[in-house]
Amino acid sequence: MLRAPEADAGTNHADPALGPRPYLAGIGGCGMSALARLLAARGCAVTGSDTTPSPVTESLLASGIPVSFQQTPADLPEDASSLVCSAAIPAGHPVAVAATNKGLAVFSYAEALGSLMGNATGIAVAGTHGKSTTVGMLGVMLAHAGLDPSVIVGATCAQLAAPGEPSSGCRVGAPSVPSGHYARRPGLLLAEACEFNRSFHNLRPTIGAITCVEADHLDIYGSLDAVVEAFHEFAKLLPSAEAGGKLIIAHDGAHRREITGGLKAEVQTVGFAPAADWQVTYDSAHRRVGLINNGHPVAHWTLTTPGDHMAMNSAFAAVVALNLGAPPALVAEGLTQFKGVDRRLQLIGDKHLPHHPPGAPPVRVYDDYGHHPTEIDETLRALREYEQPEQHGGRLICVFQPHQHSRTRFLLDEFAQSFSRADVVIVPHIYFVRDSEIEKTKVSAADLVDRLRKRSVQAMHLYPFDAIVEQLQNICRPGDLLVVMGAGPVWKIAHEFMHAGMHDVANGGVHQ
Repeated sequence: MLRAPEADAGTNHADPALGPRPYLAGIGGCGMSALARLLAARGCAVTGSDTTPSPVTESLLASGIPVSFQQTPADLPEDASSLVCSAAIPAGHPVAVAATNKGLAVFSYAEALGSLMGNATGIAVAGTHGKSTTVGMLGVMLAHAGLDPSVIVGATCAQLAAPGEPSSGCRVGAPSVPSGHYARRPGLLLAEACEFNRSFHNLRPTIGAITCVEADHLDIYGSLDAVVEAFHEFAKLLPSAEAGGKLIIAHDGAHRREITGGLKAEVQTVGFAPAADWQVTYDSAHRRVGLINNGHPVAHWTLTTPGDHMAMNSAFAAVVALNLGAPPALVAEGLTQFKGVDRRLQLIGDKHLPHHPPGAPPVRVYDDYGHHPTEIDETLRALREYEQPEQHGGRLICVFQPHQHSRTRFLLDEFAQSFSRADVVIVPHIYFVRDSEIEKTKVSAADLVDRLRKRSVQAMHLYPFDAIVEQLQNICRPGDLLVVMGAGPVWKIAHEFMHAGMHDVANGGVHQ
């Protein structure tokens, strides 16, 4: 039996921990801006600050949420009830120090999200890969099915925006679950559960999903065993099966035996293997996905984006939705109508270059967030199989920007192997984040290029971005497939390549 809902489950109220007037430092980030909107919807008088104006802050201001751009202690309201800091605000930041001196509770983004989730019916999607896409799929599909969720995605998902609102990674849903197995409980809150710095241990989900577990963030964890243990600790946060707690985990590739050992929550597995509780089938030629539960077909749908990994992401979203009581037909409809999340195998467009013969096939351009070897391999495999550039006399060209010294250095050989399906690889400087000057000297983009060349992959190291755009204009042939990948600002290359010839690239704002 599910636990009975609280008496005030459907009431909007200020978050008890954050109080009625939370102040958000770094409010312009994707997660922080979504958090601001959810707090405002609960009746909080939210204010915040960021370093520079942006479309996100403009949207917040238009929604009635005050935002300042000085980010000094003077901006901290006298009547603030708490301070929430983005990852860009260190503990010693003047605003954080001022808040502490005033006796205010100071929260990280993950801690604040966990507080909100503790007063909702939380659904947290974890895993080394696939979190943003799975949450986006689930949010769009649950809205289609009438379960009206609140959603925080770490990327832009246009379908989550209300009519007339700009695209974002946020959706504000109902204060209580309107229907399904969790009806009348506090409203659904969907969010990504990020393992970096063990931040997902701050969340309080009722249902958790773990799509896959691999070695990553080794500067934090040091070993794969420590990563697996962190996911186990995340899974232990789920309530018991009697209280509605569920863990949806990959049948293969998620170390499920180690992670699920001793859990009180109900465990269900998802995978391509027939032994999985929810078996996934995928027709790659037609992007057709099927879901089978204990031998019985449940639903099937067609995806906009190709790839086995996209099929698996959609299956996870479907299984969570079905466990919430969403009708299978509406689950399938919602997934078929899903148009994607920005920078996740996103088709930017087709480009005809001036020196190509009239009537020649264009260069097709994709943008992707992949920055881990497995993500790169899956993305390039999906594009090679689906687009088949060789049929048009083309090649698969990849521009990849490595992300962080630790990931690049620890996984250098894996990165080199992941590009085996590319014909040409162009590597700009590593996008360093939280890296010290000493760490920056331990690995370079040239190291990756050397490994690729040893594997007979045509590779080159180029910088700045405008030089890469110029090189692409010179080397791209009719029928080529170009994919720009990475977690940093490398996405600018795809867009500038599409617009090159229409303005001066050097003045296009793409310099690093």
